[in-house]
Amino acid sequence: MKKTVYDNPDFFTNYSQMARSQKGLEGAGEWSALEKLLPDFKEKCVLDLGCGYGWHCRYAAEHGAKKVIGVDLSKKMLQVAKEQPLYGTITYLHEDISEVSFEENTFDIVFSSLAFHYVESFDALVKKINRYLKPEGQFIFSVEHPVFTASGDQDWIYDDENRIQHFPVDHYFEEGERLTNFLGSPVKKYHRTLTTYLETLLTTGFQINHVIEPMPPEDMMDQPGMEDEMRRPMMLIVSAEKRL
Repeated sequence: MKKTVYDNPDFFTNYSQMARSQKGLEGAGEWSALEKLLPDFKEKCVLDLGCGYGWHCRYAAEHGAKKVIGVDLSKKMLQVAKEQPLYGTITYLHEDISEVSFEENTFDIVFSSLAFHYVESFDALVKKINRYLKPEGQFIFSVEHPVFTASGDQDWIYDDENRIQHFPVDHYFEEGERLTNFLGSPVKKYHRTLTTYLETLLTTGFQINHVIEPMPPEDMMDQPGMEDEMRRPMMLIVSAEKRL
């Protein structure tokens, strides 16, 4: 099985100090936009790919899901998830989301938060998701925005006095591996264009229902650096449905 930077002790310590780690869903800037797109979970079978701490798994369980499976490559993330109040409907699997497999027509809802930019082949993953989603099943995911992943370094351009000048977008159409620095550690991610994200869904049996570039909510604008997030998109949220 592949290794993940999220199991690196120093990285994990830094990640655990982020607002989204300490406050859960309410600490995530995109949550207010994402929650609006979530379907009715009541009596549904749900799969969360890249479940991390399990915040979204618990949300689905709290909203009536009859079965929730969370999959993550990080042992440390899953350990935290399992230490939280564990609903009988939730099962956590230590697996690579690009390799884990399920029976055809297993899930009503497949969800993923900020995980697919760690996967090399989006096309292969979407084909698998389509197979184990039920007809008219819902597929909702968020990723780092292609504008954010394009140049690779994912940092602003600063002037001599360390003031933000602009955000670089370069090599946009050159898809593939990027090595960035996240929380003081080198992290491998994969850049793909907006066209690739959307066309892959359309050519793999999905209907696209919503495409959102979330902005920071007003009640988080007083947090350090949040106003700068209005200068370029950082995330992309897509809601799709498996066609009959």
